[in-house]
Amino acid sequence: MYKVLRVRKHKKIRKKIMGTKEQPRLAVFRSGQHIYAQIINDQENKTLVAESDLEMDKLQKSQRAYEVGKKLAAKAVKAKIKKVVFDRGGFLYHGRVTELGKGAREGGLEF
Repeated sequence: MYKVLRVRKHKKIRKKIMGTKEQPRLAVFRSGQHIYAQIINDQENKTLVAESDLEMDKLQKSQRAYEVGKKLAAKAVKAKIKKVVFDRGGFLYHGRVTELGKGAREGGLEF
């Protein structure tokens, strides 16, 4: 039931949010154990930068999300991406999603 509601919310969000070449979309997905983030250009249907916490084991989930945000931002800055549109993927902007956003902002991304 929860997944159906999340997907419904995500569809509503995606009607309003569109990633462009100048301002791509930072999409977040969190599962029970991991968190994934990618920066996407929706006009060309290309993933520009991606990062996940699959190799990080010894940290707590929220700390891993923060590190994913920082690493993603570092890769994005290297790829000359400064501004993004944040797509929370139907998840509440709370907990790990907030930590990822905080890490991305501190790493140099603007949204």
